[in-house]
Amino acid sequence: MTYARTEPTDQEPDIRARPPLVREFLLVAGLFLAYKFGRRAANGHVEEAFRNAGNVWDLERALHLPGEGAVQGLLLHSQTLIHAANTYYATVHFPATALFLVWLYWRRPLHYLWSRRILAVLTGGALVLHLLFPLAPPRMLPAAGLVDTGQVYGPTVYGATPATDTMANQFAAMPSLHVGWAVMVAVGLIVATRSRWRWLWLLHPAITLLVVVGTANHYWLDAIVVVALLAVALAALRLPRAARNLSAHLSWAAGGGAVPGGGAQHVPAYAVPGAEATGDSYAVGAAHPARAPARTPAGAGAGR
Repeated sequence: MTYARTEPTDQEPDIRARPPLVREFLLVAGLFLAYKFGRRAANGHVEEAFRNAGNVWDLERALHLPGEGAVQGLLLHSQTLIHAANTYYATVHFPATALFLVWLYWRRPLHYLWSRRILAVLTGGALVLHLLFPLAPPRMLPAAGLVDTGQVYGPTVYGATPATDTMANQFAAMPSLHVGWAVMVAVGLIVATRSRWRWLWLLHPAITLLVVVGTANHYWLDAIVVVALLAVALAALRLPRAARNLSAHLSWAAGGGAVPGGGAQHVPAYAVPGAEATGDSYAVGAAHPARAPARTPAGAGAGR
């Protein structure tokens, strides 16, 4: 029986994987500013943005996608509900993603590095599409017949008209980073944790999708395209092996079952039924006995 010291199952075993805080802050802030200024560079192109909007609207109807107005109609039944949707759109997007990265940085450094790379690639790809395919949101498209809920009910993050908006490019609807970041937050937390409740994180992208469509800030296709971009990024940038091993270790400890993949692995003593919660670990194979064998005193049984 092999013993080895290990960290508790709910903590990252190697804090050396955590990159320098100041460097990461400057890197993430730099990426964010580059994206914001890049979007601003794509401002204008009014005629092209409205022409693309008409094409997207016609394509959605040809694909028999549900009308965005059906979702907005549900929200407009209650002024409180539509105000809550506008508030969610305006206030949850950036803070939720920032808190996600901060938590991963502190508790799952390996997962943090992976998630940060995914978000950077996703955001860069979205910026390219914003530049190449300016798109007026459905709230601006007369054919859609939708209400600009932010302007009518508040709050809103946009100026009354794109020409007077100095804070955002309102023609950067394709794809929806509100949806893309929300999906990545859910994926990242599901992969990095092993709580039985972790699948509830999928509510975040689900609510975000209904909000961006119901407030007429995005088309269904904006969400479909960003999810496709995210799928490509996830396929190209696989979770590091060390992070996968950590996830498997946490899964074993949480489920009390066999170590995925079999083979001997070190697991905490307190994860083995009958073992003392001393922080030591046992080498176990694909399955572990009902009770861990007692420790052999030093020097006893030598030569056996």
